[in-house]
Amino acid sequence: MKKPLACLLLIFFAVLSSRADEAKIRGKQDTSDVLNLIIRGFDMRLTDPSQAGNYADRALQLAKKLNYQKGKADAYRLKGLSESYLGHSEKAIEHYLLALDMYKSISNTLGEVRVLLNISSLYQNVDYDQCISYLDQAMALCKTRRLDDGSILASIYLNYGNVYQLQKNYTKSRLSYQKSYEIISKLDNPDLSALVLANLGVIESTTGHAEKAKEYLFQALELAKNRDYNQLIAQVNLTLADIYTDENSFNNAEKCLEEGKAYATLLKNENMLQVCRINSYHLELKRKNFEKALIHLQEIYRLDSIAYASRNSAELSLFQANYRKDKLSQEKNAMLLRQKYDRNKFIGTIVLASCLIVVILMLISNVKRKAETNKMLTDLNAEISTQKDNLDKINHYLEEIIDDRTKDLQLKNKKLSDYSSHLSHQVRGPIATLKGLMNLEREGLVSQEECIQLMIKCVSEIDDKILDMSDMLHNPERNNL
Repeated sequence: MKKPLACLLLIFFAVLSSRADEAKIRGKQDTSDVLNLIIRGFDMRLTDPSQAGNYADRALQLAKKLNYQKGKADAYRLKGLSESYLGHSEKAIEHYLLALDMYKSISNTLGEVRVLLNISSLYQNVDYDQCISYLDQAMALCKTRRLDDGSILASIYLNYGNVYQLQKNYTKSRLSYQKSYEIISKLDNPDLSALVLANLGVIESTTGHAEKAKEYLFQALELAKNRDYNQLIAQVNLTLADIYTDENSFNNAEKCLEEGKAYATLLKNENMLQVCRINSYHLELKRKNFEKALIHLQEIYRLDSIAYASRNSAELSLFQANYRKDKLSQEKNAMLLRQKYDRNKFIGTIVLASCLIVVILMLISNVKRKAETNKMLTDLNAEISTQKDNLDKINHYLEEIIDDRTKDLQLKNKKLSDYSSHLSHQVRGPIATLKGLMNLEREGLVSQEECIQLMIKCVSEIDDKILDMSDMLHNPERNNL
């Protein structure tokens, strides 16, 4: 009896063990599916950001179902990257902040650093201080937690180089790019290599080394095209278009602009399309095609990219403040269950003071933004006035040419009239003589033979007159009647 019971117990535990193993394998397969979706999304982020966002949504949905925390964090970061490449900065920072909180909750330092780098990229063109602040945080995390990852360090130096370049501190920018490139050269990372080469090209172009810049840019373009990095292809083409425009190589500039615009349209990136419009305006202005340049300028003025950038900075700051405020509100609600009324009142006062400070900062930012916008509008109006003055000068010059041509035609018409009168006078005499001879011969006052001789003489005289007049008409030295 004991043996059958022991066998049954062994079979029971074996079944439980096999089911547990199956559950573990299934869980690993499911998390593997999440990671595969995220990897595919990251591969698509520079080629088709919209598709990368779709992969992020699918990965997030599956990770939530599995309660896979790292998968959720990676999916939020991928979604942020997708929105960033599409030019939706507000949506991008929303997902980045969600990813950052989740990485912190699972103590994933590498994820935290990557998100900080992504957020710093959002602020590169709108708020240099914020950008450098996030980069400093990323570098501090690498040092304090001894994160030894070459790609991450190279990316941090790359972003430092970008913001220093925007601040026109080209010495610091070049040093940062060179540090980044030294690290990348030891790694097999074509993504970062292409980015650093492209940025080195921009620096060399800005500092007046056009040939060196083109060398870097063509290397970056080759790497980007080999890996279908549409975003980088568009950016490099726009930089090359600027260089060719400055060199008056208008056909090459136009080709680069067309290729850059095609990739920007494919990416649906409105910010990059606006840069295409600005470059087209500079190209047509350099070509002195003022009408086309004015059309581009009107389009740029309508979209007002500078105001958009300032507004974008304010929206990012406001959204971040609201996000943090919502988190404080949630923490406050949790504390309401544990603390007394006076403690809650104190927290409410702090929140209110924070809101007032945010409002004051927003008002100050709004005033600065309006001042900058007005200055830019004034500059644009001055440039339009200059173009109008140039057009007025051209019109005045054309009117003078028309007046000169009119006077010349009037003089020629007068000469033709004088020539006609002279021709009539010269031919009329011999013809009158002929008519008289015919009348004399009819009345028998002159013999037929004599009449014929005189008529031959008159005809010869008429022929001589005509030849003389033809010579006078075609001989420039005799055409003054």
